Amino acid sequence: MGDMQIKDVIDIAIVAILLYKTYKMLKGTSVIRVFIGILIFVLIWLLVTFVFQMELLGAIMDKIMNVGVIAIIVLFREEIRRSLSLLGSRGNFIMRLFEKLIPSLKTKTDNDEIDKIVEACRNMSAEKVGALIVIENETDLSDIIKTGEIFTADLNTRLIENIFFKNSPLHDGAMIVRGNKIVAAACILPVTKNLTVPKELGLRHRAALGISEVTDAITVVVSEETGNISITKEGQFYLHLTPNELIEHLTNNKPNNDNGKEHQ
Repeated sequence: MGDMQIKDVIDIAIVAILLYKTYKMLKGTSVIRVFIGILIFVLIWLLVTFVFQMELLGAIMDKIMNVGVIAIIVLFREEIRRSLSLLGSRGNFIMRLFEKLIPSLKTKTDNDEIDKIVEACRNMSAEKVGALIVIENETDLSDIIKTGEIFTADLNTRLIENIFFKNSPLHDGAMIVRGNKIVAAACILPVTKNLTVPKELGLRHRAALGISEVTDAITVVVSEETGNISITKEGQFYLHLTPNELIEHLTNNKPNNDNGKEHQ
């Protein structure tokens, strides 16, 4: 320990932060137990190889590590792809810096447009009309948009309600909002594989959570069974929101941890 230098401290700190961030990203998913098992195995391997210097056992564990990495990539390729996609959407620091310097680079959904979404959700909630509205943020949703009916229309309360009207051909699936425009409807979202989602939540909620796990989009859900309004962001549910709480969430563009946090 006496030979430890500042770079060693930085090295350990970076590894600890990376492990913690990875744990938070995978928490609640089907691969969290595998991650913990791998972490324990790596710690044992480090002890055997570098602390106790057991050459034979260390060599065997080296081979297991080499083969194990390939096996993990094959078995969990879908989860790895989603995690990398999410990491990219949250880590684009250069684009965020430019957007702060030049706000016009990204058209945001302003307060007037948010009011139209909230008013539509209020009306659909009262009538128990199911809805699934995805608001694009930094992550490009073009691949999701291609799965539905593509069009461009100004955000409008009556149009949103007509899209999700029970007899409308577009009511199944998600509506995508980009800036102040509706750009698609009846889109297919990736459904979460999280096994801890409450059983009373249906496919709309699971799809909303799924898209929030792989992008930074905010998704608004109106339950057809109860009329409850919820949102998802960054792999979290915020359930049973009032219209005023929904306005606060969408205006701040980030969930408020004190309002209805149900699941991570």
